[in-house]
Amino acid sequence: MGKRVRETERKYEADGRFEPPDLSGLPKVFGSCDLDPAELDAVYFDTEDLRLAARRITLRRRTGGDDAGWHLKLPTTEADTRTEVHAPLGRATRTVPKDLAAEVAVHTRGRKLIPVVRLKNHRERQHLLDAAGEPLAEIAHDHVTAQLLGAGPADKAVAITWTEFEVELVGGKPALLDAVEQRLAAVGVHRSDSPSKLARALGDRLTAATVPPGPPAEILTAGDAALAYLHEQLRALIALDPEVRRAEPDAVHQMRVAARRARSALKTFRRELDRAVTDPVGEELKWLGAVLGTERDREVLAERLQERLAELAPDLIDETLRSRLLAEGTKAHGETHAAVLRVLGGPHYFQVLDTVEALLADPPYLEGAKAPATPAVQKAVRRDHRRLRRLIEAAMAVERGQERDLALHEARKAAKRARYCAEAARPVLGSPAKDHTARMKSVQQLLGEHQDSVMCRVAIARLAGEAVAAGESAFPYGALSQLERARAIEVEEQLPDRWREADFRP
Repeated sequence: MGKRVRETERKYEADGRFEPPDLSGLPKVFGSCDLDPAELDAVYFDTEDLRLAARRITLRRRTGGDDAGWHLKLPTTEADTRTEVHAPLGRATRTVPKDLAAEVAVHTRGRKLIPVVRLKNHRERQHLLDAAGEPLAEIAHDHVTAQLLGAGPADKAVAITWTEFEVELVGGKPALLDAVEQRLAAVGVHRSDSPSKLARALGDRLTAATVPPGPPAEILTAGDAALAYLHEQLRALIALDPEVRRAEPDAVHQMRVAARRARSALKTFRRELDRAVTDPVGEELKWLGAVLGTERDREVLAERLQERLAELAPDLIDETLRSRLLAEGTKAHGETHAAVLRVLGGPHYFQVLDTVEALLADPPYLEGAKAPATPAVQKAVRRDHRRLRRLIEAAMAVERGQERDLALHEARKAAKRARYCAEAARPVLGSPAKDHTARMKSVQQLLGEHQDSVMCRVAIARLAGEAVAAGESAFPYGALSQLERARAIEVEEQLPDRWREADFRP
């Protein structure tokens, strides 16, 4: 992927003529220097329905200045700060580089990126310097001419012009921005109403673009609580998508968890949200979790096989055994990640995201959604906890073996649901929900260890069959399976105490 940097800047405009501000005597500023003017020419790309601009994302190809190239600017949660991704200019002028297109694929969802605006900018620049002569901030006075490219012929003929200031931190602190802003305000220059030059150029076209639904401003009802948690998971899915494409560590697992959390919330809040609408969405999220789970399951299996191999008696280990176990953990890595990328580039995945957004834009509320948040969320937490209690007690009452393994697997899924329900309750219930989340996570992790052991034994049995077919001994595989079975028994023995610590009787 392209080079990633953080950009902190503010934009300003004036209502009429103004005198240049006096920037002398600013804190920790020991001088200034004027830079050569720059002639910048940028073409901005977006979908026809402006999906990027509606999300405050800009993508451009710019020539001129000292940073010519492709620039993708992504919003962050920090004030005045964006993440900027750079790519070289290249030869293509109308085809977005694949890396940058992949960064925004979760927003464009298969729609073509086309030129929408061309901006020409005569930029006059000044650096504010520290005691060593190093730049603290750059102040730019921009004279902009914008032309719409994606509209009708009449719009293309109209050029829009304006002037504005940009103040960007280079090596300084945010307090310097505040000090400069005071000087600008003194000469009648104020913060721009437009978040970007692109937004100003698009004007009414951007106003008419569809903006993704936002979470409730306050959590007052049970419906608000459900919606807020679902919004949180959708934001996580969207944020993790480009990380998965870049093969960032743990991104696939975290994206899978977000899909599971959203699906679990749809089950927990069945008294607030209409199941006729949410059940199909839940099935789609289940599909997405399964797709993402292939890579994670491979990672877990590889780790467990290496752990068990390290515990095996040395006289049972030979290179054939070691190679077979190593191959099981590594052979599918490229294949599974490639499969995930194929899914993330396909219409089914994009339809899942569209479906979740549609549900959030028009929530299928039942009458129970109107209930006050606190008592409704408390009841939901208790319901999911009681369900987990029944399943754990039933599982521990079964004799050891396959039937108990299956029962503990069901309890593990219930523990996840109880944990995610407590997470959803945290904005409403505060510390008690946080503590309950930690208790449920502890139980879930122990049950997860048991399920990982079960699945590892299944893999070992398959490998043993392959070894026998190749004329090798199955004995070492039997020993590996016994080590895994011993680990499962250890977990089962720990479970009663772990559950007593986590259980509560409201």
